[in-house]
Amino acid sequence: MIKRLGTGLAVLWAAATSSYVALLLAPGDTIDILIGNGVDTPEIRAKIVAEWGLDRPEVVQYLSYLWRLLHGDLGRSYQLQRGVGEILATQVGPTLQLTLAAAATGVTLAAIIALATAGRGRWLRGTASAAELVSVSVPPFLIGIVLLSVFSFTFGWFPVSGASGPQALVLPALALGLPIAGVLGQVLRGGLERALEQPFAVTARARGLTERALVARHALRHALIPAVTLAGWFTGTLLGGTVITEALFGRPGLGQVAMQAVTGRDMPVVMAVVLLSAVVYVAISTLLDLAYRAIDPRIGG
Repeated sequence: MIKRLGTGLAVLWAAATSSYVALLLAPGDTIDILIGNGVDTPEIRAKIVAEWGLDRPEVVQYLSYLWRLLHGDLGRSYQLQRGVGEILATQVGPTLQLTLAAAATGVTLAAIIALATAGRGRWLRGTASAAELVSVSVPPFLIGIVLLSVFSFTFGWFPVSGASGPQALVLPALALGLPIAGVLGQVLRGGLERALEQPFAVTARARGLTERALVARHALRHALIPAVTLAGWFTGTLLGGTVITEALFGRPGLGQVAMQAVTGRDMPVVMAVVLLSAVVYVAISTLLDLAYRAIDPRIGG
């Protein structure tokens, strides 16, 4: 775990350094880049020089930037005239809500499909595989458009946009969760079928253990290892998908903030979003290590 924490800190340092170098290499004056499309006054320029230490050597500027990050200071958006940390804090709730709902949707659907089709007839498995292939191949934004057309515009069961109430969460969570369910369903089913052919499964059947008990007590644990490996993949899918999904469904969140920051050239916010994404990846990687050890204590032993 010490090695994992050291690697995580190295990733965070690399993300922070990369965003800082991108700021320095961007064409134009650094002060103009930080102001972006915001109000440009001598007072604001003086604040930027003082905050970023632009009147000091470059090494001191870089170390000062890292020191501020270590103390939780993400800088200030000179377009919105607010602290970047405050901006992200007000928007992280809806994004976290959507991400967790999409992950729960994808994992639940994958588990149901895998358990219902593993070891079954060729027709049932083929139908499930075709549905999984479609869900993986179609982009989330297109899934979202279809869901909106059917369940919002045609039947009126769910709101078209907004984030008020659980109903507004259903369609965007499905749009993000279905591709995850498609991949995880295939992996889980394959893992279950391989596990059910192992010698321990034959022995368990000989002892009179039912097929359902065999899957629940033994086979599922073996099938979870490759599925857990994909957690990093669907974390990236969710982080990237929320940007478009939140815009499509008119939801507030970090996706909207990131898109507005990029189009508005709000570099302090863009840099903070990059760093936040790295923090999420490091946290997920650490949790993956813990999950591996919980599923199979022999890993890392």
